[in-house]
Amino acid sequence: MTQRHAKPKTGLRMNKLAAATGVAKSTILFYVSAGLLPEPVKTSPNMAYYEPACVERIKLIQQMQERHRLTLSEIRNCLDDTDRGAGLGIYLELNEEVLGPGGPKQMLDAKAFCRETGLNASQLEDLQQARLLLPLEAGRFDAEDVSMGRMYLGAFNLGIRAEDLSYYADLGEKIVDREMTLRSQMTGRPTSQQDAAATTKMVKNARMCRAYVIDRLFQHRVASMKSLKEQPAPEREEREPWLD
Repeated sequence: MTQRHAKPKTGLRMNKLAAATGVAKSTILFYVSAGLLPEPVKTSPNMAYYEPACVERIKLIQQMQERHRLTLSEIRNCLDDTDRGAGLGIYLELNEEVLGPGGPKQMLDAKAFCRETGLNASQLEDLQQARLLLPLEAGRFDAEDVSMGRMYLGAFNLGIRAEDLSYYADLGEKIVDREMTLRSQMTGRPTSQQDAAATTKMVKNARMCRAYVIDRLFQHRVASMKSLKEQPAPEREEREPWLD
């Protein structure tokens, strides 16, 4: 005698789940196959019921993809990790603090980026080779990349080359190396949630230190030059108007 599954007391058919979440059937089935959603209860070969909790879980998955730019693998790890699950907001905050807010963004390819900034293809290549332009996605540029591209064009118009500015990337790499070493020393906490919280705080503090120390060093240098007017200004002062 063939055993048939009883219809669950509560549950959603696929069409109801898709309507409640605004997500296509094919996407929901993919989430199930990827282990992001529990398997539905099948009452017949063509009939299945999903847990009502799947509605909120699908919305969370969508948020983590769109706003926080997590991969499906990262999302699955977060959802499966009971330690992380209890404090998921901490991990989302860390991701947003490091990469910036997600959500729909206008992304430009190389040609559109050049049109928006006025840079030509050769200048774009030079900036990327010098690691002065570092898009988060290869070949796709966001609004922050565009702002930097326009600023670099102003520098080029003053006769500055990408290689003249490459020290920013060289010294920045050393700063980041030291920051990552410091992070390893600071985040030896009992739980991964505490590690994430400590890292988020460190990211915020690091941004403050970079801006404050470099700006103050520059301010002290300029103030010192003004007090020594009898001395000729260094050659680099002639190249600094592009910073305005």
